[in-house]
Amino acid sequence: MTKKLTTVALLAMALTSPISLAAEQGDAKKPEAAAAKPYSYKTPKLNRAQIDALLAKPAELLVIDTRRPDEISKIGSFPVYLNIQIDGLEAALPFIPKDRSIVTVSNHAGRAGKAGDFLAEKGFKVVGAIGSQNYEEEGGKITKIAIPAPKADAPAKAGEHAEHKPK
Repeated sequence: MTKKLTTVALLAMALTSPISLAAEQGDAKKPEAAAAKPYSYKTPKLNRAQIDALLAKPAELLVIDTRRPDEISKIGSFPVYLNIQIDGLEAALPFIPKDRSIVTVSNHAGRAGKAGDFLAEKGFKVVGAIGSQNYEEEGGKITKIAIPAPKADAPAKAGEHAEHKPK
């Protein structure tokens, strides 16, 4: 009986191993498939040479970075940009100049393409979208912003300011 039980257990393990291995490989391929999502926006996706040509005329250009501040500080961005996250784009419309060519930025141009299409529909002169990571992969220089260290002389209690210390 023990020999029969051992044989059944080994057979079960042998049969389920390829299934679990296939499941693991399928899971490993999912992020690649998500990263390889095709660009499907009307706003042209720009490459490094196109961006460099636009950056050469800064008075005519507005770069709108649609990423969260933590993404920008971790990954970096272009030297001068206006940070408007995609959720706040509509509220920021009155503050975006219509007389400049606009390039939208995200990590791999997905959010940038969506933002570019939205701005173009609202009458802005959108010339393209770019992913800052794509730009860097093509040899472009991205500006990294170092987060300043907290001040050592910060007040100990929340809400207490140096000029309001009790005497």
